Amino acid sequence: MFKAINLFVGLFCTILIALVLPAHARRLPDRLDAVQLRKGLAAVSRQDYTAAGLLLRSPAEHGNASAQAVLCFMYTYGRGVPQSFREAAHWCHRSAGQGNAQGQYLLGLLYNTGHGVREDYVQAYKWLNLAAAHASGPKRDFSYRIRDAVAAKMSPRQVAKAQALAIAWRPAPELRGAALMAGQCADGEKCFDP
Repeated sequence: MFKAINLFVGLFCTILIALVLPAHARRLPDRLDAVQLRKGLAAVSRQDYTAAGLLLRSPAEHGNASAQAVLCFMYTYGRGVPQSFREAAHWCHRSAGQGNAQGQYLLGLLYNTGHGVREDYVQAYKWLNLAAAHASGPKRDFSYRIRDAVAAKMSPRQVAKAQALAIAWRPAPELRGAALMAGQCADGEKCFDP
């Protein structure tokens, strides 16, 4: 009888752990990413880009648009990581696709110069226009001036196309645990040219 009670208690504990552990295991990375994001952004504020790059990688990989935008900046300018326009474009696309204004602005700059992506003024205008729409104060004015500088290189038809793309665009938040295919944006568009 004592053996049967021990067996029952052991089985009950095993089932309880099996039910609780998966839920706890899912919450643990979220909490860890939140801590790493906070510490990573603080490192950026201190201009400790090496630490920021290490801390922000996991939140960015798990879909945090702010962490992705910071990594885009860091790879664009080689701050704390080796400069890589291709890597910058990857993070910019992921961030911009979720509606992050900083990611959109940086992606627009990359399309304007052809760094990490093929030069495409229509895409540059679209992303810069979206970024400017989310900015305020002097940042907004500056963003519109940059967008208008790109427009000066475009035909009226190209500007109209870029404006239509910006109007039709909708953010696509990344789902946690759903890894993006390499080189693909959340909406299936090709993010960058290899």
